[in-house]
Amino acid sequence: MTSLHLTYLAAEQKSAEVTDWSARIGWLVGLALFIALVYWLMREGWKWRGTLQSDLPELPTAPSEPGAAKLTMSGRYHGSTTAGQWLDRIVAHGLGTRSRAELTLTDAGLDVVRPGASDFFIPAEALREALLGKGIAGKVLSEGGLLVVTWEHGDKLIDSGFRSDRAAEHNEWVDTLNSMINKVNTTEGA
Repeated sequence: MTSLHLTYLAAEQKSAEVTDWSARIGWLVGLALFIALVYWLMREGWKWRGTLQSDLPELPTAPSEPGAAKLTMSGRYHGSTTAGQWLDRIVAHGLGTRSRAELTLTDAGLDVVRPGASDFFIPAEALREALLGKGIAGKVLSEGGLLVVTWEHGDKLIDSGFRSDRAAEHNEWVDTLNSMINKVNTTEGA
């Protein structure tokens, strides 16, 4: 084959002209409507879950004088679930919103400040247990990568998951929280 013949063949090999734009646009509009429907259904499910959990009382706010900070932590709040059921997310009162978080532990309790989301406070007498976990509310991390705090609110036990920017802090938090919980339980029992 000569180079002239190859040039002629290359010039002849073009892609076919797209002639049916209306069918393609119709498919794109259909796909966009389907995605919008799925998003709307997810949003309605989230709102319905909040309605089902409307019996959960309002979250406590931090006292004006909480006392000196025992520990502080910067990290992420990954959500709250019914205690022991890591996929049963609680969405009432903004507890389902993942966000950055600043935690401060005092003798009064655990203050959770969340920029862009609702802050909440866990009184010391409501704290039940702290442990290292690997998953909560659909978020799975490495073993021990999550600080899980169990607390009582109303008549419900809640697990809240936090991840520090410095994961080495988790053990100190678990030890301090559990000793504080034992101290409060001993004082109440006396």
